[in-house]
Formats: sequence, C-alpha cells, structure tokens
Amino acid sequence: MSILITRPAPSGNELTQRLIDAGKLAFHAPLIKIIAGRELPLLDDKLKALSAGDYVLLLSKNAVHYANWQLNQLQQSWPDTLSYYGIGKSTALAFQEISERLTHYSQQGETSEDLLILPALNQVKDKRILLLRGNGGRDLLAKTLRKRGAIVEECECYQRLFIQYSPEDFATQWEKKQIETLVVTSGEMLQRLFFLVAEPKKAWLLNCHLIVVSERLATIAEELGWKQITVADSAHNDALFRALI
Repeated sequence: MSILITRPAPSGNELTQRLIDAGKLAFHAPLIKIIAGRELPLLDDKLKALSAGDYVLLLSKNAVHYANWQLNQLQQSWPDTLSYYGIGKSTALAFQEISERLTHYSQQGETSEDLLILPALNQVKDKRILLLRGNGGRDLLAKTLRKRGAIVEECECYQRLFIQYSPEDFATQWEKKQIETLVVTSGEMLQRLFFLVAEPKKAWLLNCHLIVVSERLATIAEELGWKQITVADSAHNDALFRALI
C-alpha cells in the first residue's frame, strides 16, 4: 500500500517520515503552504483590547505557532487574565505547553461543532471573544458566537496558500507510484485535490482509500464520489498514524 500525505509541512513531513520508519511506502505532496498572516502585527493590540475573563479561541496549531512567534518578537507574554480555548486537544495542548496558560477544549472532537457544545461557549452574551485563525476556512464559530450575543473579533495569524501543480503531471506521478491511500485533513484541501486531478484520472483518484479527520469531511468526500473512506480519531498525527497501520 502506497500512501500520499497531503497535509502541509511540518506536520506532513513528520507523518510521512514516521510511516517510512514503520516500513510503509509513503510520500508527501502538500497541497498548501503556511505563511504568516496579514493581521499578525495587530495581535498584541487585539489582546490588549480584551478584559479580564474574556475568551481567546485558538483554531489550529498554525495559529498557535504564528501568534506565539509574534508575541515573542515583542517580548510579550500571553495575558493570564483571559480564558483560552483550543479547537481540539492537540491544539489546546500545544498552546498550553508554550504559553503555560490553562487551555480548555472539547472532549468530543476537534471541530467547530465540538467546541461550540462547551457550556462556557453557550453563555457568552456581551462576552468579548478573539478568534485566532487562518485566512478563509469556515466561519461557523464566529457566526454562532455572535448569534449567542458575543462580541467577536478575529485575527488572521497565518495564511494558507495553494501550491501550484500541473493537473496532468500530479495525477500521473502518483498513479505511477501506485498510490492507493490518500490523507486529507481539511475540506479546503479535499476540494483542491478533487479539482486538481484532471477528468481522465478521476477514476484513479476516487478509487483511492481516503483518510480524513472528521465526519464532516467524510460527507464531503462521499458527495464528491469517494467510496472507501476512513475517519481518523482526530487530526493529530498520532491518530492518522493509527488509521494507516
């Protein structure tokens, strides 16, 4: 079984090497690259605008990395008067480790829907909430929290940029490598992969076993035409590794 990992670096590289070390034939072809966000210089001011007891939501490990890097450049630390929430366990623990701030997360999973079921996020009328996120993506959190009465501010801490591949060459290269399993970790990348592969190679693509990280992605994949889909326990590399061995 040959495996193609499409998640961006460095997580994609790490998972690929881990699979190779375990004796699997694995390759890395990231669909996006991550760079600093356009609003990152505004982060310090946005944090200072919050009051004691307000919330900061960290929506990915990339947001954690770039936001923390920005504060380090300013020799600032994370305020200890705010309440911090991660989109999932891996994001929350990553932030907690570098910030030394208690970080809450849902035990149910690593999606926006899972985070929104937390009791604290259901009682947010007039609460100020800062979302640390990337460009694009879903706006379910912001919309739902505003409906619940929160005052929501967002900060684009990183950008996702598509890596340009030739549609013909991309599919041909990986079909020749006998790729049978694909790992895709976001809806954005799943759509990108589907439309990247030219029509004559769609059969190869849709016949691959697809590993995704949520039921929402599985539903999107089914609608696009995939038949064999496995949902990993989470988006963490440990969960993906377990789903692949």
